[in-house]
Amino acid sequence: MKKILILMFFCNSVFAQIQVSQFNAEWNSANAVSWIQDLEDCKTISYIDISKQADLATKHKIAVIPTIIIFKDDVEVARFQADLSFKMVATKEEVQEEISNQLMSDF
Repeated sequence: MKKILILMFFCNSVFAQIQVSQFNAEWNSANAVSWIQDLEDCKTISYIDISKQADLATKHKIAVIPTIIIFKDDVEVARFQADLSFKMVATKEEVQEEISNQLMSDF
């Protein structure tokens, strides 16, 4: 049992913490990324409404919505943005692949 606890502690401290944030606005809810909650291997998945949290939009330099940002240990590592019609261009598979790549880069 002691070995299992040590292994669990080691794994939690070695592997990166992946966070995914979707930036959008209430007025663009028709273009919200519906599959974002289905992403795997993420510590946190959040939704930020830039009309209510403009400070975060400024901090993360959001130019178009929706925008998905992947953070690894609180540092931005990837960004996916909508096209000019405010529709997300990236697919769930592309975003999930980037999450997997970020996790594998720790090995």
